[in-house]
Amino acid sequence: MQSRLIFVHALTPLQAGTGQGVGTIDLPVAREKATGLPFLPGSSLKGVLRDACEDKKIRAEVFGPEPDGASEYAGSAAFSDVRLLLLPVRSVIGTFAWVTSPFILLRLLRDIDNAGFSDTPSEVPSPAIQNCFVSDGDRAICEGNRVILEDLELHSEESVNAKEWAQWIGKHVFPADPAWQQMLSQRICIVSDDVLSFLLDTGTEVFARIKLEDDSKTVAKGGLWYEEALPTESILSGIVAATPVKSSLDQVFALLEKLTSKPLQLGGKATVGRGFCRVMLAGGINNAN
Repeated sequence: MQSRLIFVHALTPLQAGTGQGVGTIDLPVAREKATGLPFLPGSSLKGVLRDACEDKKIRAEVFGPEPDGASEYAGSAAFSDVRLLLLPVRSVIGTFAWVTSPFILLRLLRDIDNAGFSDTPSEVPSPAIQNCFVSDGDRAICEGNRVILEDLELHSEESVNAKEWAQWIGKHVFPADPAWQQMLSQRICIVSDDVLSFLLDTGTEVFARIKLEDDSKTVAKGGLWYEEALPTESILSGIVAATPVKSSLDQVFALLEKLTSKPLQLGGKATVGRGFCRVMLAGGINNAN
């Protein structure tokens, strides 16, 4: 088996919904039950990639046969859920910050180990609840020693660890774009898990949608609803594992590289521009022969 990291970068708001309303939001984003972290189901990503593969034989070998032949053999590619890594949050200074927390970075560190990277950042920093760690370079989101995210004012501290994480993530999410790597380094903000939990409740986008009567052009009865989405510039991460069932490991990842070479539409609401994303693969280690 071979595992690689997979990153998803939202170019437009990403609506990976649950199909069940909670509170005032009719179509919320999918969230983990225990942590509340938003995620894109692995089945959703796999389905999009499967549909993008035009060769029926290769599609069946890599992603598995059609339902009527599902008992014959399994597909070679297996996808984890793709979980939130960096949440773009409105900043009074510098427009927005990419926010993450120690728990998210610890889970990424576990995935990094599974994918066999040798250049892992040395440590996961853990700021106090009133503080945030920023890269020790040119920081676009700081005014003096403060950062203001939504309605929260936090004390900023320069951190070598934050710089390491910014450089590592930027290298793999924007592999051929030094300008965006620098932007991420300038805007990364590591906050406590408690602060991130608050921002997850206030930092997503909520859209009001309406359905009009054809004749009167007024709102149809029951035609007003609210949808939640992850904001543009959200970055998520997960793992894709390959097993040589019908295809070799090289063939599986060569196909995935080809299918992710252009932006894909993930999640729902494609007709209103939601879910256009860049998808990147990184790393690779043989876990078993």
